Amino acid sequence: MKLTLDKALSLVAMGVLGAIGSAQAAPVYEIVNLDEATYDLRGTIAATRTGYGMGVNANDEMVGISNGKKNLSEEDIENGIIDIEDALNGTETITYSIFRPIEANNFTFTAAANAAEAWKPEFFSIAGTTPPDEIDDEGEQVINSVDSFFYAMNNNDIKVGAYSAPEKTLEYVGTDEDQEYWYYRDFELRGVAVSTAQDPAIELPLVPPYTTFSREEDGDKPAATVELGGWSAAADVNESNIVTGYGSTELSSFAEDNVNSCIDNYDPDADNPVPVDICVQANQFPVNGRRNIQYQTRALVWDLNNIDSDGNAAVTELPLGLTPPDDSNLVYTAQGLGINNNADVVGRSHVYRYGDTDNLRQDAAYWKKDANGEYQYNWINFKDNDILSSIAYDINDDGLLVGSYRKYIGGYLRDKFFIFDTNNPETLPITPEDFNPGISDLSSKAKDINNQGQVVGYIEATYEKEKPRPKVGFLYNHNDQEFVNINDQLVCESKGYVSTGDNTWERHKVSVQDGTGEELTYSSEIYIVEATSINEDGTITGTAFIRKPGYQYDDEGNLLVNEENGLPYFALDGNGDPVTSFLPRMVVLKPTSGEACTYTDVPEEKPYERKGAASFAWLLALPLLWFRRRLAK
Repeated sequence: MKLTLDKALSLVAMGVLGAIGSAQAAPVYEIVNLDEATYDLRGTIAATRTGYGMGVNANDEMVGISNGKKNLSEEDIENGIIDIEDALNGTETITYSIFRPIEANNFTFTAAANAAEAWKPEFFSIAGTTPPDEIDDEGEQVINSVDSFFYAMNNNDIKVGAYSAPEKTLEYVGTDEDQEYWYYRDFELRGVAVSTAQDPAIELPLVPPYTTFSREEDGDKPAATVELGGWSAAADVNESNIVTGYGSTELSSFAEDNVNSCIDNYDPDADNPVPVDICVQANQFPVNGRRNIQYQTRALVWDLNNIDSDGNAAVTELPLGLTPPDDSNLVYTAQGLGINNNADVVGRSHVYRYGDTDNLRQDAAYWKKDANGEYQYNWINFKDNDILSSIAYDINDDGLLVGSYRKYIGGYLRDKFFIFDTNNPETLPITPEDFNPGISDLSSKAKDINNQGQVVGYIEATYEKEKPRPKVGFLYNHNDQEFVNINDQLVCESKGYVSTGDNTWERHKVSVQDGTGEELTYSSEIYIVEATSINEDGTITGTAFIRKPGYQYDDEGNLLVNEENGLPYFALDGNGDPVTSFLPRMVVLKPTSGEACTYTDVPEEKPYERKGAASFAWLLALPLLWFRRRLAK
């Protein structure tokens, strides 16, 4: 049975994940990027801490993002410490300042079934980025200033995402004798489409409509032009090479004031003049999560089949869900996040609900072309004003849209995934049942839907109200309303078990050598925490947690290494065993003829609540920090 939102919510009181059942008809899966020798996941690139699977196509290829760069030296690599990219700690905190070199912390990768090592992540360079483990002639780690992101790909070898401009420098003029340069870049984020159908690959920047600030002469204020760079990101691409995303269309009034201040306060004859570009960059860098250069942002569509003489793809700005008042100082935003092969776009937009200008919300939306070929905005009306916000992530070729909404359930703020038929807009969005009859208070988000009606995403795994709730990846079949925890559909090897014969199993023991020379062991464990993309044959990519040990560090944060054998010291518990926790890794899952693992000899430990950026976190959160407004992911 499917329930619509105008019906009463049925809250389910359940205590443990073990009580969650799974339907037998659901497909059984195996992890295909599992290293069978080590039971480790080939899930991130060297010298990074985390990896996330973002998109998978019909050609057994996928794209992902690694982040959490580590400080390395040539000696580290030679001594094998880089092989324990596996450690819990060891990442570098990246901060941004006009007084320090700009250092990237996000890197794109690809993986494929037909690679020399199947499904192993391979670093992919955008805009001249270098691998995070590259060492220069002096034995120092190469510092790369370009952050890069892949969010999706199609079957035509087109990959889409975004990247930041490379670092530039200006000679410093000021009172700090130790400061040699100011550091800045031409833009903070720009959408990109990469075609790998030829060698070398072709990169096409997806330029937003607004990049340049200009003002006319006004009294004693001279005319001026400042290249700001704007802001854009590409979120999805269809099989006709039509891309959707979002980008800047103009400055906010607050940002205009800040840019004008940079221009008017620059005096080349002053003792320590701050160049306009440097002043602007200081406002573009985030400070305590806020940027002082804020852009009006709109959903966009780029046509990669229509390139102008300047090498830019034709771009279409999609309608906002409202008409901003002429005297408004607010920032209004819309984002395109998914597109189908009919070029229908889904995402979200600011909207005045029911025409009430005091009721500004950020709600799920879709855009379809009318008889004249013009995109028209469509609001998804839940007819439930208790919903605080909503968002649409994807749409299939049958017009089925998936997303999530946010509201208070049982006194707690929760997200619930929904499905909506855009071909029957008079119907209400549907909230599918998850693990039990009725609508539970488990937060869930749907991230992708294929043309078979299979939906993937994540859902909370426990019902404890006062504690953080760990998440698990889910698979939902819209055709028969079957909803399963993907972890319940894995073969035993894909959960970290090894066979001991006669259908008995035990945790795989991972061996590591400590700086003391002693061999330590801990138990392998793999847990799917998010499913991000599913193709037509049911192949899924997303993120898994894998258990890893932690190192010891001194009071200054330096890794403790035995100078004689070059091995690090592991953090140990009271029993002398390595202290372990979970790290995120890209995962690829394929349907298999095997049987789902039911072995329960080792009590399942719940994964920690995932913290920090993952999957759409860059795609959604970063631009919205530019206008400090609370919006639901």
